[in-house]
Amino acid sequence: MKTTILCYSRCSTCKKALKWMDENGFEHEDRAIDSENPSASELKKWHKASGLPLKRFFNTSGMIYREKGLKDKLPDMSEKEQYDLLATDGLLVKRPLLVVEDKGKLSVFPGFREKEWTEILKG
Repeated sequence: MKTTILCYSRCSTCKKALKWMDENGFEHEDRAIDSENPSASELKKWHKASGLPLKRFFNTSGMIYREKGLKDKLPDMSEKEQYDLLATDGLLVKRPLLVVEDKGKLSVFPGFREKEWTEILKG
């Protein structure tokens, strides 16, 4: 099982999630979401694997989201435009972002929720 967590070092939720991972013995690789932006193709793959609405991948409480007025713009944007936008700045992406690859199966969950993360990590 390969577990990657895309996180931001100054985010309190990311710190909480990483601490929880360590306390529960889950091995993981960290990826700085601000310096190693996810690509549009990665985001598309992860979004499809998650089964969640694409809006869940946006950091809706972030400053960039608010400054760009994305709440009003997203409904009129195509999926491709949304993936391309998310890929421009990792801080637009909901974090932490859990990506687990296990025996060819991909599980993805944006944001930290212990219950969902436990279900994904324990398979």
